[in-house]
Amino acid sequence: MEAQQSAGMSDLAARLTKRLADPYSDRNLVFSPLSIYVVLALLAAGARGKTLEEILRALGALSRRELEDSVARLLDGPLRDRSSEPGGSGPSVAFACGVWSDLTQLLKPAFRDAVVGRYRAEASSVDFRNDLKQAVRQIDAWAAAATGNLIQSAVPPGAVHRKTRLVLANAIYFRGKWDVPFYESSTKNRPFYRQDGTAVDVPFMSNYDRHLIAEHDGFKVLKLRYKSGARYMSMCIFLPDARDGLASLLDKITSSSPAGFLREHLPNSKVSTGKFGVPKFELSFDSSLDGVLNDLGLLIDADLSEMLED
Repeated sequence: MEAQQSAGMSDLAARLTKRLADPYSDRNLVFSPLSIYVVLALLAAGARGKTLEEILRALGALSRRELEDSVARLLDGPLRDRSSEPGGSGPSVAFACGVWSDLTQLLKPAFRDAVVGRYRAEASSVDFRNDLKQAVRQIDAWAAAATGNLIQSAVPPGAVHRKTRLVLANAIYFRGKWDVPFYESSTKNRPFYRQDGTAVDVPFMSNYDRHLIAEHDGFKVLKLRYKSGARYMSMCIFLPDARDGLASLLDKITSSSPAGFLREHLPNSKVSTGKFGVPKFELSFDSSLDGVLNDLGLLIDADLSEMLED
């Protein structure tokens, strides 16, 4: 079951990446497949007929119950906050879902039960029709509280209006310490090469320890572990050998079974490194996924009639 969940999420991530990479090839791209997976699972709780079938197929699940169990395993496993566990060295994790309906239309009892009881989401009513600004402030305040004020605005301009009847949102916050730390005194500026061939000097973190690295045909993979107690959590960086090789590397990752590709190519042994550096970076990205999800065969003439009372 967990392998099927991993495969479903990896496949969704690969399909989204392929759709987003080309139109945004001239800028940084960052998104959370996990967040999109969970929001689509929330939609499934209120969908029926062909729409429900499409969502289940896209997420690699056979039923709503299977989706609920998958999300529950995530909440009780990788998404559990570990900062307050003995030793206090585990990552700080916050993962929250919210559903806001307009005051004029209440959530159907079965949908509310699924949202609150099984997905552990917040369910509230706001006044989109008569006080749109206050409704947006309430949703933004929820996102800020859930992410330690890292996300100040969860509602992009123009995303909701006075005819909006329902908003579903997800927010995730993660802060962890490296298992092998990088020291500020070792951070030096080095050239970072971009897709267009130009270079810019950026701070590179470095240390002199052994690291989990795998070399493959045309690319390398670095696995940086976080301090996380009994179960390791990691950041994995895929680096093409060629400076213009990112597009071909994405094709390799997304052309077959993404979950299988990742399993087969992640490093499992440490090697000594000489000149080793990882760039410090801060990424931001915003985009509408409506067209992308439609391209994937989702939410076209969607039947979401199990969400709201008539």
